[in-house]
Parts: sequence; C-alpha cells; structure tokens
Amino acid sequence: MDATATPLRRTEVDRLPKGVLRPAYTAEELTPGIVHIGVGNFHRAHMAWYTHRLMQAGGARDWAILGAGVRPYDAEMRARLLAQDCLTTLIQLDPAAGQVEVTGAMIDYVEVAEGHGPLIAAMTHPRIRIVSLTVTEGGYYRDAAGGFDADHADIAHDVAHPDAPRTAFGAIVAALRARRAAGHGAFTGLSCDNLQGNGRVLRATVLGLAERQDPGLAAWIAEHAAFPDSMVDCIVPATGPHEVAMAEAEGIADAAPVTHERFRQWVIEDHFAAGRPDWDRAGATFVADVVPYEEMKLRLLNAGHQVLANAGELLGLRTIADCMADPEVSGLLDAVLTREVAPHVAAVPGTEPDAYIETISARFANPMIHDTVRRVAFDGSSRHPGFVLPSVRDALAADAPLDGLALTEALWCRMCAGLREDGSEIAANDPHWAVRAQAAAAARDAPAAWLAQGDVYGALGSEARFAEAFAAQLRAIEERGVRGAIRRFLGG
Repeated sequence: MDATATPLRRTEVDRLPKGVLRPAYTAEELTPGIVHIGVGNFHRAHMAWYTHRLMQAGGARDWAILGAGVRPYDAEMRARLLAQDCLTTLIQLDPAAGQVEVTGAMIDYVEVAEGHGPLIAAMTHPRIRIVSLTVTEGGYYRDAAGGFDADHADIAHDVAHPDAPRTAFGAIVAALRARRAAGHGAFTGLSCDNLQGNGRVLRATVLGLAERQDPGLAAWIAEHAAFPDSMVDCIVPATGPHEVAMAEAEGIADAAPVTHERFRQWVIEDHFAAGRPDWDRAGATFVADVVPYEEMKLRLLNAGHQVLANAGELLGLRTIADCMADPEVSGLLDAVLTREVAPHVAAVPGTEPDAYIETISARFANPMIHDTVRRVAFDGSSRHPGFVLPSVRDALAADAPLDGLALTEALWCRMCAGLREDGSEIAANDPHWAVRAQAAAAARDAPAAWLAQGDVYGALGSEARFAEAFAAQLRAIEERGVRGAIRRFLGG
C-alpha cells in the first residue's frame, strides 16, 4: 500500500482527498436491518450503494447491512473489510463521468464459522427484516429441470443437521425456526442474483429444505415470509492489484476497492414481509411483476455476455471491451441478439428490445471496464441454461432462426475443450469443467455427445432442428476456425 494514501477507516473519513464522496453519517447513527450473504463486488456496488444513497439523504438509518458468508474463502473478505471498518471505495469507470465514492452502509461482518452459528444468531434477531443473497446463479441447489435438488449432499447434510447446517439456506431455515420459537415474525428473503424468478427459486429452496426438516415450519415460512423477485444490473469487474492501485492513485488505501460502470438498474417486486427501505428514492423501481424486465435483461445482456466471452476466450481476447472492438465478434453479438433473441423479448415501459441492445452494446464497449472474458465465461453450466437456451426453445416453438444461438453453444463446447485457437491452454473455468471437457472432446467426432448432457440441455438435445444446427456450427468451427465460423454465420 502507498504510505501516503489515507487509510480507509471511519476515523479517517474527513481526511479523504478532496473530490472523493464520503458518508454523511457515522456508524453510530446506524442500526442493522439487513443481513447480506455473499459480500462480493457486485453487492457492494449495487444493493449496498442504493442503501448508502438513502442514508446520505437522511433515511434508512435502521437498515444498515451486516455482511455474512458461508464458505471458508468468505473469511478472507471479512478480514479485509473489518480492517477498514467495512467501508468500500467505489470507482466509477466512465470516460465522461468518472467518480470516486466511499460508502458505509455495511457496519459489520458476521463471523464465518462451521455450522454457521454466528450467522443464524444474527438472522434470528428481530431487528433483521431482510436477508439478502448474492450466491451466484448456480448456488441455489436446483436440479436439471430447475426444481429443488433434494438429493444434493449439502442438502442431505442440512436435513440431518438442522442446527449446524452447511448451506446458506440451512442457516436461513434455522434462523426462521428460532424466530418462530421466540415469537418473532419472519423476514424477507431477497435474492440479488442473475437468475430468472430468483425470488421464486429462493423460496423453493428454503421451503424444500424446511419441508424435509419440519413440515410445520415450512408451512409457517410459506405463510409469513416473503421472497420477492428482483432484477439486478451493473457491470462490476473483479478486483485485483490494478484496482487496488487505482484506489491508491486516488489517495485511498483500500485493500478491496470496487470498480463499476455508471449504469445501474434494480427492479424489485414490491412484496416484503416486514417493511423495506425506500430504495426507489435512490433509483430502484418497485413493480408488481418483474418478469418482463428480467426477461429483457437475462435474454439480451446476460446471454450477450456469453456470446462474447466464449468467442473471445477462444480468440485470446482479454476483456469484453476487447471483444466489442473486434468487428467480427461484436458483429456476432449484434446478429444473434437482433435476429434471434429480440423477436422473443417483450418491451418494458420506456424500453424496446432494439434500444436495449444499443444500450448494452455501448456498455460492453466501455474501454475503462476491464471485465475479463474469463470472469464472464465462468460457470457456463449455469449461465447457458439460464440465459441462452430459453431463446432456443422460443425459436423452436416459433419455427424461427436459431443458427446464431447454435453457434453460441458450439463456441461454448469448443471452449470447454480447453484450447484456444493459438494452442494455449484454457484453465478450468466451470464447477463441472471435467464433465464439460470430456463431452467437448467426444463432440469432435459426435456432436450429439455435447447435447446429451441432460443437466444442461434436457430435452433440447433431442430436438432435431437444434441438434442439426449445432452440429453444423461445430463442424464449421473445426473446419474453418472460430473466425471462419463467425464469418460463415454473418454471411461473409
């Protein structure tokens, strides 16, 4: 750390460099109302920022955030954040509107311990009215059909050990059990993950586990708790030495700064069990139905990320902005989204699909956002089924074009074979990498081997039109290379 940079501590806030926005409140003015599980960069740039903005305006003082985690690696983040009083430096990456802001909506981080006793105790306290989560799209224990995976070993453990669970959901159920026993009300479970129907998925996971432990408890949760859907959006790259150095260059010694784009969106179903902050005063949108908003975002932005990242990884492009600067890769994105995805996406108030594509293309092209293709391509096993394949199903149902979607899947398959076009190795980048790599190797001679992965494709693998298109695109990659296959699709 630069010895001349101001340490990020609450006692040092007044010494932060001129021009850095800082909390207008003290930690002593705040009391917790939220426990957030999974304190990564996205949470700190998104939900925590919205809450901070309310506090800056004099509100939400009883909605401070307690950070929490359920994995051993969360302990490292806890140590970093506690060392700086849970403050975060947010660096806005925008060529026309750069900004540095220190936020303080989080006031403590719950101890990470086996059995999650401290977390359960924190969530049991009646002052906690919302438990929010960012545990990744693949963290909700869903089976291949999208339902609750009751057979997973972690879930089986939590059923057998309800007072010493392994999962975040086991801890949530344990806290709700304790609240019911103490005569406290239930809280709201608020997922902030990029998952369609994320509130419904969270509800199914919590109730599915509770039902196997205590059907009476499950019924009480179903009646008294709330699990609103939400749609979240903000590009937030991972933090490394470069980002730490950016904070130092601004005169701030922050061991865990966050960089982010200027754009933010948060659309939330207005269904809460015990009140909520007025996040709409900070720019969020409360609605009766989130589905149209999340359909647009997941189908276009999140699927678009997969189109770019899989091609970019194979071509050795480092960032999403690099992909957008490549005419062929960005052309692929535009063609797939415009021709094959947008026709199946409904407009939302104030935004048509084509206009949304223009917006996300500009965001992806921001040269200041060093969002790596590796980060975006991570866990394709969750992201392709959630973001890309719904459009394939719609195209099949409507007898609409799907060659670009098939090429997207073929590029993912080729990426999972583990070699770039230049022969360099692609390191494992999926929780199921070994399985995907084996299927990708088999697909070189038999493309159907890739589509036979039921946990990803389900019945889609046996849809003749999709299977034929996929096989043709995979052959094109093998015969022409990635660029040749893209040119073939684009008509070049």
